[in-house]
Amino acid sequence: RRPPRSTLMRSSAASDVYKRQVRGAFDVQLEATVNCEGLSEPFTLCKSNVKYMYWSIEQQLTHHSVSGCNMRPGDLLGTGTISGPTPDSYGSMLEIAWKGTKPLKLPNGEERKFFKDGDEVVLTGFCQGDGFKIGFGECRGTILPAKESVV
Repeated sequence: RRPPRSTLMRSSAASDVYKRQVRGAFDVQLEATVNCEGLSEPFTLCKSNVKYMYWSIEQQLTHHSVSGCNMRPGDLLGTGTISGPTPDSYGSMLEIAWKGTKPLKLPNGEERKFFKDGDEVVLTGFCQGDGFKIGFGECRGTILPAKESVV
């Protein structure tokens, strides 16, 4: 079994994960940006790559299907967080701000441990080769305030 992510990130063996090239791994460059009040342009949170996935797509599909969930044409599977070997390639705010102990400094001087209401987060990805570039568009979302619970 894979150890919890926090254990993995502190493990000296974790660096070996990033050194291996998973057979059939896709070279998809990923970027996450945030745009928030007080910034003149989006700020890059991280850049990573699908080749840093801990489990290959084949392993994820196998695990999903053998656990009793049948796969059908058109089904979507999410990869989860894809973090690289360096702090600028960590794939979540929890890792980037190291569980809130190392705040992220934005260009306007503001420090962040987590996203705030109104922040817009944009995820993009693309593959590039000799003479071509294939983009996957963007996934854009705005952090909304929590709904008040009705008791």
